[in-house]
Amino acid sequence: MKKIDFLGFRKIFLLLMLASKSFSCLSEIYQWKDQYGKSHFSDVKRAQAKLVKINSGYGYFFVKRVFDGDTVMLENDTKVRLLGIDTPEVEHRNKPGQSGGEEAKRWLEHAVLGKKIRLQKDIEKKDKYGRTLAHIFTQDRRHINLELVELGLATVNIYPPNLQFTKELLRAQEYAETEGLGMWRYPQYQPMTVAAMDGKRLKGWQRIVGTVERIRQSRKYVYLVFSKQFDARIALKNLIYFPDIKSYIGKKIEVRGWLSRRKKHRSMLIRHPAAIKIVE
Repeated sequence: MKKIDFLGFRKIFLLLMLASKSFSCLSEIYQWKDQYGKSHFSDVKRAQAKLVKINSGYGYFFVKRVFDGDTVMLENDTKVRLLGIDTPEVEHRNKPGQSGGEEAKRWLEHAVLGKKIRLQKDIEKKDKYGRTLAHIFTQDRRHINLELVELGLATVNIYPPNLQFTKELLRAQEYAETEGLGMWRYPQYQPMTVAAMDGKRLKGWQRIVGTVERIRQSRKYVYLVFSKQFDARIALKNLIYFPDIKSYIGKKIEVRGWLSRRKKHRSMLIRHPAAIKIVE
């Protein structure tokens, strides 16, 4: 009797489940106002919150150019930045590319170049560079943003209030990371301890692991302080997406994102709890 490969079957089933969920079950986004009349958005329902209706955008467009793994141009010259993800940089303007950047670009070219896609927009329609923000789907219902994450070609990068497909993207990232797919196999994308940062010239997207020693707050940010040389900062306006911030004190966590540096001090901006992983 032929032996059944249950592990392989499980992988195939998981991929099919993620793909079907991403198309048929859009994350519900809720809006509410605080005591000062300021609007807030969340994928978790609250008292007095209203469900936000988002235009699904069922018109189809041809893709005529792929800039990198997360940016394309449509036939009408609209530049589209894929929501919820980030891929390594490709070489441009005399800047070296990052490991996995060309791999992600080639995959995206094969998936969408010269083909029809539709746009699924979120709360914010454009970014600060004027690019249209969207999840993109092919005519055969492939969720391209999600597939890039599933294959390890992109990391999850949530920018509130754009929260659609957050859960699906995080499940896909957990799978790709666990299986060591794509960029997760490269040494430069492995986690680094806070102590190991000392003296290193770190660039681009990083994974930093350490224990949160204390919390401090300024007029605009709350800081998870790991050491005198490193902290992770969260804008006060985004605290609504996080658990009790004090719950991180004393815990060993991994933060993921881009480092900024001022003299010997480094900091990382965290926009959503998707960028934080509890280690122990």
